[in-house]
Formats: sequence, structure tokens, C-alpha cells
Amino acid sequence: MGYARSEGMMKTARALLASLVILSAGALVSGCQSDPDIDITKLGVNNDPPDVLYSQALANMKAGNMVEAARKFDAIDRENPFSEWARKALVMSTFVKYRQGKIDDALASGNRYMAQYPKSEDAAYVQYLIGLSYSKQISDVTQDQRASSKTIEAMQAVIDNYPDSEYVDDAQAKIRYARDQLAGKEMQVGRYYLERKEYLAAISRFRIVVEKYPNTNQIEEALARLVEAYYAMGIVEEAQTAAAVLGHNYPDSQWYADSFKLLQSGGAEPRENKGSWISAAGRKLLLGS
Repeated sequence: MGYARSEGMMKTARALLASLVILSAGALVSGCQSDPDIDITKLGVNNDPPDVLYSQALANMKAGNMVEAARKFDAIDRENPFSEWARKALVMSTFVKYRQGKIDDALASGNRYMAQYPKSEDAAYVQYLIGLSYSKQISDVTQDQRASSKTIEAMQAVIDNYPDSEYVDDAQAKIRYARDQLAGKEMQVGRYYLERKEYLAAISRFRIVVEKYPNTNQIEEALARLVEAYYAMGIVEEAQTAAAVLGHNYPDSQWYADSFKLLQSGGAEPRENKGSWISAAGRKLLLGS
């Protein structure tokens, strides 16, 4: 009698427990379906093989769904480490993040790729993407130009390490632009000092442009500003040399016309002092170095 009663109570308890489990599961599903912040498709583990995920990611890219493409490429990389599919996915992940404007993420995945696969068939492309990512961050010359320096470094690696790649021509173009930005920054600071009659500080900036960035769009103004600064200090011989170098290289420049007029106003004219640092820089200009 006591045993039968005990057995009956056990059955009742199990039934109640089962009911609670069913009710809880139903509530969970109902909650997931009604809560707009929960994506139930992402609660499970994606068991698709990497080749299928890769094809799906490419399809998402073609459809313009870069967010989902990036998620799938990252899933391949995460779930199949050091496999060939992971390597390919890392290339595409870098590209997608660059296209999304997620520059820091693109740089992180690109640099990781180069650390792991520097000799691979896609290494030149990934190194180029790193350079493009830095180039995207270049701001106007009133701002910090660290990204310009990084662009030069990254694109020079494309040229040096992958000289036969299809990316070399554009890498050179990006380097020229970045160098022009660096020279522009020096000119901006130099003009600031020149306006305040801090001539030595101004000259040091213009000298950097002439010696370090001669083949940029800033070189004509830099030489003309040297004429102006040296003339204002009474160092006429150096002003004459700067004007002479400017005239030799850019005879039709308005900057040369202005420099000539400035010297002429004081009874001087362009005349090169072969012992001047400006003359040495001018010889490099003539050689196109």
C-alpha cells in the first residue's frame, strides 16, 4: 500500500517536470520569435563546409550584402584555421572590410595574412590592399600625415617584394600622392613660420621639401619661399642661388617670375653659388632624382 502510493507520487512528479520543460521551451521559442533584437538564425552553429560558405559569401558580395559576406568569410577563417579555404577567406575578408570602410579591421586582417602567407599567390594583392587602406586615411595637409608615411611604406613593399605584379603602377601613383602630402605639410608649417618672420624655422621646413621631396608639386614654391626668407634675412647670396635653381628647372614658373622681381627690387639677380646646399639640391633636380 505504501509502495503503491510512493510509486504514484513519483509518476506525478515526473509528469509535472515534463510539463514544466515543455512550457519553458515554448516560452523560449515564443520569446525569440517576438523579440526583434534576437536573430534565431544565428543561435545555432553553422555546419556548412568551407567551400559552401565561401560560395555563399561570394554570392552575398555580388548582391551587395557586404556585412553577410564578411560574416561568412570570417566564419571560414575561424572554423578552419590554417586551411587553404581559411587563407582564401582571409584575402576576401580583407577586401570586404576595406570596401566597407572598416579600415582598422582591414589592416588587422591584411597584416595577419602577410605574417602567415608572405609568399602566397595573393600576397601582392593583400599588401596592395594594406597600402590602399592607409591611403584611404590620408587627410589634408593641415592634419597629421602619419597615414601618408604608412602608405609609402606599404606601397613600397609592393614594389620591392612583388615587382612583377599588376599593382606596381598604382602603388607608385599612391606613393607620389603621399609624398606630395608630406611635402605639403612641410610647406604649410614653413609658411606659418614665414608669416611670423621666424625665418630660420621657415627655411628648415622649405629645405626639407627641396632635399627630401624634390619631385613633388611643392618644389617650385619651396624654392621661391627660400628666396623670400633668405632675402628677408639679408642673406642675398643664398636667395640668389635659390632663384637661379628655380629658374634653371622651372623657367616659365610664376614662382620664378615673382622671385626674380623680388631680387630685382633690391638691385640683385639670380646667381648660383656652386658651394651652396641649394645648388647641390638643384643638380639632383636636373638629374631627375
